[in-house]
Amino acid sequence: MPKLSTQERNALPARQFAFPAQRKEPLENASHVRNAIARFDQVQGVSDDERDAAWRRIEAAAALYGVKLHEAGWRELFAGRGGAQR
Repeated sequence: MPKLSTQERNALPARQFAFPAQRKEPLENASHVRNAIARFDQVQGVSDDERDAAWRRIEAAAALYGVKLHEAGWRELFAGRGGAQR
């Protein structure tokens, strides 16, 4: 995954992040979309409503960049992890 410099990350519009208010998990290419999915359950300090909105943004970005989602929703990422912290 190409690493974004601080300058590049700061230049991204908020809508290019899964969690725009926190500017967490950029979604500007397929590699970053896959990374956002992998790290989704590690994001702390966000509500379930924010997670719902973030998942919709991830789904849209995945479709745009041809990334196949194996989960029907973000809650599946937490299933079977012993009640992972949200």
